[in-house]
Parts: sequence; C-alpha cells; structure tokens
Amino acid sequence: MRYPTVLIVDDEPLTRWSVSETLADCGYEVMEAADAQSALRAIAIPGGRTDAVLLDMCLPDSRDLMLLSAIRAISPKTPVILMTAHGTDNVIEEARIRGAFMTLHKPFDMSALPPLVAAAVASSDIY
Repeated sequence: MRYPTVLIVDDEPLTRWSVSETLADCGYEVMEAADAQSALRAIAIPGGRTDAVLLDMCLPDSRDLMLLSAIRAISPKTPVILMTAHGTDNVIEEARIRGAFMTLHKPFDMSALPPLVAAAVASSDIY
C-alpha cells in the first residue's frame, strides 16, 4: 500500500520539521522544500506524485500567491493548503479563487493537520 505523499513548503526549518514529524507519525510520506524554486522542482518531478501540498505564503523567493497559481498550473488536481500569518480576508478569498483547498492561520495546532490533510487528499480522489 502506498501512503499519500505531502510536500511541505516553508522557509522556517522548525515549522517544516514539526509539520513533517506530525504527518510522518500518521503514515504520510513527506517531502520538504524551503523556497519556491525547490517546491516547483519537487512538484514537477516526472513520474512523481504529490498528493497534497502545505504551502507557506511568504518564502524568500515568493511573497504572494503566484507560487500557489504555479503549483495549480503544474498539478491542477493536487490540493494545496496555504499556511500564513498574513491571512487577511482578501488573501483568503484570493487563495480560494486560485484553487487553495484551505488557508491555515499561523500559528496553528499541529493536531489539526492530519485530519485536514486526509480531507484534502480525499478531495482529490473525486477527479
């Protein structure tokens, strides 16, 4: 049985580690990226499969929702959960329009991640 693979994109090493450990403890395969370019390379691996993405909105090389749009263009069926400490109503609405599955406000409770990621992965199975 193949476990779902989740790409975690965050420039903060502690956040990446915490999210990775939480999801790995629940059986998910985890990939990590610290910037937009690494995230795009990971999502575009030929023959690779990313079942969900946890995406920080503010990265060293991307400080807006363009990376969300790029990920959706490369892999339109992959659910993306946006993580941000800058989640204004406008940002949340724009993220939804660009195809985000959900927006999480930082800081968030790690125990909320496994059921949220499970729901995101399940949502992509309907396509």
